[in-house]
Amino acid sequence: MAIRVLSRRHLHRALSSPIQITPNPPREFQSLSGPPDPQPQIPLQSPEIAQFNRHQIAAANALLRYGFPRSELLGFIRKNRFLSDSTRSDVESCVRALLSFGLTQNSLTSVLLNCPRALQLGFAEEWRSALLGFGFSAVSPSLISRVLAQSGKFRIEPEDFCKGARAMRSLGFSDGTIIRVFEELPAAFTREPVEVGRRVEVLVDFGIEKEEVDRICFEFPTFLAFGVDGRLGPLFQEFRGLGFSLNEVKSVLLGNARLLLSMEAGEMSRCSELIRSLKCRAPIKEKILSKGRLRASTDVKLRVDFLCKYGLIKRDAFKVLYLEPRCILYELRDIEKKINFLIQNMGFTVEHLLEFPEYLGVSLDKHTVPRFNVIEHLKSIGGLGFDVQFKHFVRLSRLKFYNLYVKPYPECEKIFGGVVREKEVRPRHPPGLWKMFKPKKFPDSREDVRNMKLFVESLV
Repeated sequence: MAIRVLSRRHLHRALSSPIQITPNPPREFQSLSGPPDPQPQIPLQSPEIAQFNRHQIAAANALLRYGFPRSELLGFIRKNRFLSDSTRSDVESCVRALLSFGLTQNSLTSVLLNCPRALQLGFAEEWRSALLGFGFSAVSPSLISRVLAQSGKFRIEPEDFCKGARAMRSLGFSDGTIIRVFEELPAAFTREPVEVGRRVEVLVDFGIEKEEVDRICFEFPTFLAFGVDGRLGPLFQEFRGLGFSLNEVKSVLLGNARLLLSMEAGEMSRCSELIRSLKCRAPIKEKILSKGRLRASTDVKLRVDFLCKYGLIKRDAFKVLYLEPRCILYELRDIEKKINFLIQNMGFTVEHLLEFPEYLGVSLDKHTVPRFNVIEHLKSIGGLGFDVQFKHFVRLSRLKFYNLYVKPYPECEKIFGGVVREKEVRPRHPPGLWKMFKPKKFPDSREDVRNMKLFVESLV
């Protein structure tokens, strides 16, 4: 009997048409040996479905029974044409195999959407056998889910994965690091993989142990895709040229490998030069350098990148840090609060920091917020006849701001935080102390008087 196939329009109408289904609340599968409880199905007896490809309808019914979202079903069937040759039992066998790995309902849907090949017979089992045969200590459901998702996105075969993992294990990588690299850098497991060994040699040649290399690669596996001659090599040469010790570099790499390895050649030199050329009070500079020049340079790098996220170019960000070195000591969350208050509440732009960088050095709660509240109150009652500029918030002393904006309006004293009293100048010494240091007076003798007279007469 000839098989007639409906058009895609009929398929869409069939899947989207209302079907008499008694909804069942979702519940966990209690047994994987038998079929699950009945789920919504597409009736083959419908006149609109009778001429449709029975394999695709069977696959769709099987997926619906196992909780596949109905909204995604039409596109999923359309994209994966291999389902037109799969029987219902094949699809159910693949789904049961995935569920036997311990996958949940949500993870099962995610795996199928990211890796439709999991519905091909033997594909999931082949991956599981490859992982177990390679010697991984445990194959958890989350591991299977992540591996299948990556293999579906980048078309990585089990033998390619094993080949790349074998090469990484020879470099001293742990199982966790290999999986981490597979998730972040799947290009290392393709048929033409990235040469991971050359990147590791750069770290080893600098003096970093293999165990430390494994930790660095686990934290920041993306650096394994960086060029050796154009990036990693010049970067470590720069570290040597700046005189950073091995212990300093190790400490920063193990603490924040992403920050240090993501630097471009010349960037560390610029940060180090800023630290060297700072002109500030000695206690501030000593505190900046308390953890070493390399840590201070990385702190500069963090704050420069943070300011650039708000729209400043790197040259202007370096200028702000040079003019206000206290920013290097402050936490990023404190700087973020100040910049957000500047933009969202005060209505100024981040470019105002170039002219008034000291805004980032003063206290937000004790200095800026009280002044802003006073100005907002005066605006609401019409007490200001001019626009308040940003310098009034930053550069006016507390006493001058009080005399100009608070003193004429007594109700603003509570908003500002109290009355500002002029400091009394107290004498350094107790009264009457000067009398103790008054030189002793001796009476003039007759001989002294005669000598003075002779001296005066000689001048005439």
